[in-house]
Amino acid sequence: MASNGWQWPVSSTDQQHSERVALLREIPYELTTLPGEEEFLGQQEGVDRQGKALSLNISSGGMLLLMEWAPVPERVLRVHVPTPVSLARTPTLAEVRWIRRVPFPAHDSLYLIGLKFLF
Repeated sequence: MASNGWQWPVSSTDQQHSERVALLREIPYELTTLPGEEEFLGQQEGVDRQGKALSLNISSGGMLLLMEWAPVPERVLRVHVPTPVSLARTPTLAEVRWIRRVPFPAHDSLYLIGLKFLF
């Protein structure tokens, strides 16, 4: 059976998501690297060390981003989370937990990225 792109797995969880709030903001990010990884990242086409994503929602445990490329699961990003103080951004480490391609043919290079904040 052919997939239409909307068949995303749904799993039951005890995790509560009621604390999520919408946050539509430009979020700067930086890829973290491990020793020896700099050369590998430089060879990946379309992957910059720094960039910007669009946040869709946020909670105390993580955030949902819309990005133009898909980082690998478990990749750690440094995201600059906006604070209530104007122009202040708090750098926070976050792990990529899941990735979903946006299923619109006209936007085949957009991805929803679920991040978990690392404390």
